[in-house]
Amino acid sequence: MVTKSVAEWTTQDVAIWLEENGHCRFKDAFENVHSIDGRALLTLTEEDLKPEVMSIRCIGDIKRLHISIKQLQRDNITTLYELGQIDLFPSTTYYTHQRQDVPSNGVVNNDASMEHESYSASVSEDGQASHLPPEIWKTFISLGYLFIVTWITAFVMVIVHDRVPDMKKYPPLPDIFLDNVPHIPWAFDMCEVTGTLLFAIWLVVLIFHRYRFILLRRFFALSGTVFLLRCVTMLITSLSVPGAHLQCQPRKGSDEEWSGYATAYGELYNKISMAYVIWRGAGMSIQGVRTCGDYMFSGHTVALTMLNFFITEYTSRQLYFLHTFTWMLNMFGIFFILAAHEHYSIDVFVAFYITSRLFLYYHTLANNQALMQRDSNRTRIWFPLFSFFESSVDGIVPNEYESPSEIICNLICAGKDAFNFVHSHISFHKAQLCNNVEEVPSNGRGGDSGKKKKL
Repeated sequence: MVTKSVAEWTTQDVAIWLEENGHCRFKDAFENVHSIDGRALLTLTEEDLKPEVMSIRCIGDIKRLHISIKQLQRDNITTLYELGQIDLFPSTTYYTHQRQDVPSNGVVNNDASMEHESYSASVSEDGQASHLPPEIWKTFISLGYLFIVTWITAFVMVIVHDRVPDMKKYPPLPDIFLDNVPHIPWAFDMCEVTGTLLFAIWLVVLIFHRYRFILLRRFFALSGTVFLLRCVTMLITSLSVPGAHLQCQPRKGSDEEWSGYATAYGELYNKISMAYVIWRGAGMSIQGVRTCGDYMFSGHTVALTMLNFFITEYTSRQLYFLHTFTWMLNMFGIFFILAAHEHYSIDVFVAFYITSRLFLYYHTLANNQALMQRDSNRTRIWFPLFSFFESSVDGIVPNEYESPSEIICNLICAGKDAFNFVHSHISFHKAQLCNNVEEVPSNGRGGDSGKKKKL
């Protein structure tokens, strides 16, 4: 069958669909008599198939054809919404009208109930998506987006570290938690250990999840967006250092080290090299990275919360122990950040709130595509990445997993496909090269030039 959208089908495409679904007897009536194209096909009702309209005499043929049309409507619910055939938020008067249409003898009109069913706003009964292409190229684009954002974040962290307020002039701000909880020196390392454990669990989920590439691009897009927002908040306001135990002075390159270079060039090179150290160590103290001034809000809280939410969202609801465990890691990690006096309490609160709200807003729109299309223009303006990455997902991503044997089989098949592609590409170029070598140009100088060309 043609791969274009049903709304773009011509009468010939509808005829092909009828033939593929065993209704070839009605091709002439659909194509030549009534001129039914894709849009008209999606809006057909059983009333339109009655003998007085379509000249189909057999009731069984009418029912079977109507079932096929209903299945096509269920598979293209988004297109029906775009065509104005679905009311996403029916009014109360609609339901009142439906109830009044029920006959007093208790027998419900079957056609009316089926029509109401076809205009349901969800793709399936449980709202799960019917079309989930992996679109690996979009995943690589989202990875590139996160890569760029992490570099920007590392560079901004260098800038804010070099302009950290003087601790003697600007002492730590009053904080309810920090003023009442003693400093624990090893707590920040424990926070990063809990984050590493959450990351390991997330990797296991990704490896076995059937729709891992969709999960990855959502993770990259959301993480990149939150950290990009963090760059803005760090640059706007520089808070004083939260604890007297932190030795925070601006890092300056020595004059001897940069002698012979222009001052501006030397400072930029120094900042880039320090940003690379931060980026390489993922901003983690257990990797030897120590920074100051990157407050309002906490990057470690962002990472912990994002990992926790993704693990709980894309694992079965029956895994209560796992979900409880990840939430405990999230909360203990936040406690360790505060116990280490590395961030103010407001840093942690804002980071948790922004990360969790953005995650929920993104998935609410992704799981309700009709809701997104209702305000599609506004969505494209305020959530351009979402509109791009989720354009092919039409519902909830089910939590389906692959066995190790399936994963190995898929890897082997992917390797074979890649090998065949490269092999055919090389063979094509070899054949093209041979044709160019054997080709004799007709330059009008006789056969000698042709012989020389062959030699």
